[in-house]
Amino acid sequence: MIAFIKGEVADMGDGYVVIENNGMGYMVNVPGSVLAKINGMGETIKLYTYMYIREDELSLYGFNSKDELSIFKLLISISGVGPKAASSILTVLDANSFRMAVLSGDEKAITKANGVGAKGAKRIIMELKDKISLDDMENDGQSLDTTVGSDDSNITEAVMALVSLGYGNSEAMTAVRKVADAGSMDSGEIVKKALKNLI
Repeated sequence: MIAFIKGEVADMGDGYVVIENNGMGYMVNVPGSVLAKINGMGETIKLYTYMYIREDELSLYGFNSKDELSIFKLLISISGVGPKAASSILTVLDANSFRMAVLSGDEKAITKANGVGAKGAKRIIMELKDKISLDDMENDGQSLDTTVGSDDSNITEAVMALVSLGYGNSEAMTAVRKVADAGSMDSGEIVKKALKNLI
């Protein structure tokens, strides 16, 4: 099993990158988030990989982080979700945003991915909601002290208020999560501060 590949970008296209390492070119299927971070040919990159093996297919999938790779593995463990759909989801949602979408039941966020319909999104949420938690989220430089989804009624009310203003469930949860010391504020204060994160 290939855990990761590090080398120079020799070629790239829609949904793939070729990495040259020790005279060999490895074609790696990647989500758009990987392509977006590549500056050009000849750049040295490192991708965490998953080898997908089926009777009629042998292919490599690569990701910027171990966190993205873990989400990919969770997704392809679901019946009916193949590696292309999983990669497509990670093109429109980073790992933390995907977790937020699952925890908040935000089907619309997941259906933005090519090849994922409402039924598929519903199945993904249903099967993964007990396997994902906010504790798994990588610290992106924002406060992780806010435990959205806890019994704190002020936090819950703030999320519901933002949703009523037209924001998506996961979008509202993310904004509230970024509010430092939200647990010590009333819902109105949380909403005001969260709105600044949405503008």
